[in-house]
Amino acid sequence: MQVFCTILLSCVLPLALVQFQLEYIANVVTISVVASGLAALTALLVFRRMTAFPGIAGYSVILPAYCVTYGIAVAAFFFTRSDYSRPMLFVGFAASTSFAFLLTLFLERRAVQRFYIVPGGRVATLSSLGHVIFVALREPVLPPGREAIVADLHHDHAPEWERMLAEAALLGRPVYHIKQLQESLTGRVAIEHLSENSWGSLLPNMAYGKIKRLFDLAGALILLPLLAPLMVMTAIAIRLDSPGPALFRQQRMGYRARPFTIYKFRSMRVAEPCDAARTSAMTLADDARVTRIGRIIRRTRIDELPQLINVLTGEMSMIGPRPEALALSQWYEQELPFYSYRHVVRPGITGWAQVNQGHVAELDDVRHKLQYEFYYIKNYSAWLDIVITVQTLMVVLTGYGAR
Repeated sequence: MQVFCTILLSCVLPLALVQFQLEYIANVVTISVVASGLAALTALLVFRRMTAFPGIAGYSVILPAYCVTYGIAVAAFFFTRSDYSRPMLFVGFAASTSFAFLLTLFLERRAVQRFYIVPGGRVATLSSLGHVIFVALREPVLPPGREAIVADLHHDHAPEWERMLAEAALLGRPVYHIKQLQESLTGRVAIEHLSENSWGSLLPNMAYGKIKRLFDLAGALILLPLLAPLMVMTAIAIRLDSPGPALFRQQRMGYRARPFTIYKFRSMRVAEPCDAARTSAMTLADDARVTRIGRIIRRTRIDELPQLINVLTGEMSMIGPRPEALALSQWYEQELPFYSYRHVVRPGITGWAQVNQGHVAELDDVRHKLQYEFYYIKNYSAWLDIVITVQTLMVVLTGYGAR
């Protein structure tokens, strides 16, 4: 139904409103309708894939998704020098985007996730997920409706329960393992043990890693010239605001546990020589060392812009786990099991943990943050990177997680 309405609004409505005005010849109308329909359907696909990840509000994804797909359509017309109808594309964009907003608002207000729980094993751990409804099954009979069934598939269930689960799968009923559901609803992976990805491997998607590296290079080469004026003005403001260099350099733990020098705009007073390495590497809430300009550039993430140089050199990616100072990283490795596994991908300027939790330093908070990072590594994909990009833009606008 949603696909049908999207086609109707992105293709048929522009035709009805333009009414084949004289300045539009047949092939211009046709190519405009096709472009509008493809852009709207692609945006719908992107929207559905992005909202499959936990913690993503559907309405926050709609505008970026539709702007990108329609923007690509306009760019394709521009570079190929093809004639097209701007009013038709605009009407298709406005109508399909408005429909997506209204439908999402209606569905999210009515939607309540409910799951049937098969007794046995570790299903009691699901009780901590308070934002969904769990209905405990008391007998091995397939429950009515289409709600998913959740079970500890590692548990040795009685034969009658096994038969019920098999029957549900044969009928196309979703059956989830409790670990899969917990990760999907929380966006975190438990760190009691290392967790394989969907291919059964500890290594992330290596093919995507190579493609991502190309996009990182292209993005850095495009953004550095565009942002150069802002970076120059930021450097001047930092020098005028407080004594010390404009750039902050620090050794961080990087890809495959190789140290590298990270570049940032200095947002704090220069550390005293007597400061302990681990203590001085921590940034606390309302840290008194943060300068006036520093508070602004940290809130807007401008202080991270020099890391585009690290992206060019291959030491960092646009998206990945944030690199920690050497002293902190060594401390965490001693205290937290599997901490070093986060170095299996390139560190990023922004990441899944940053948009969900923000900056932390204490061990308990870092343990929680590590669960987000393991989730990112396990689900390493273009779709998750798109979600992080959108949420990062929201962080920049709202200031949440920007410490």
